[in-house]
Amino acid sequence: MRKQRFGILLVVMVVSLISGCAAVVVGGAAAGAASGTYFYINGEMKTDYYASFDAVWSACEKTVADMRGLDVQRDKMLAKGKIEAVIDDEKVQISVTYKAKDVTTVSVRIGLFGNKLSSQLIHDKILDNLAKK
Repeated sequence: MRKQRFGILLVVMVVSLISGCAAVVVGGAAAGAASGTYFYINGEMKTDYYASFDAVWSACEKTVADMRGLDVQRDKMLAKGKIEAVIDDEKVQISVTYKAKDVTTVSVRIGLFGNKLSSQLIHDKILDNLAKK
């Protein structure tokens, strides 16, 4: 019985290694949406916030204001919007998208190629501003 379990585990591990990263990414995306995990892909850090679109939009605007954003440009539509600003001499782009009732996706990109640490900081500040409401 123990050898059989080990064999099954070994086969599962080998199959997952051979199949590549696509299965891992798909599984991670499904788990991330439920757990509030941040995904950093192609220079953008995305996550879902469990709040209304308007509440998240307001939190993003407050975050840019708190961080003393310059040259702020807002483009808000019914179910999506974008805020562009310059914060600490870096171009910051925040995209807000309605996903479902009380679920809103926010994507943050810093500079041309992205900056993971700075994006995480902005997401943390957005979350703080949402919690204050």
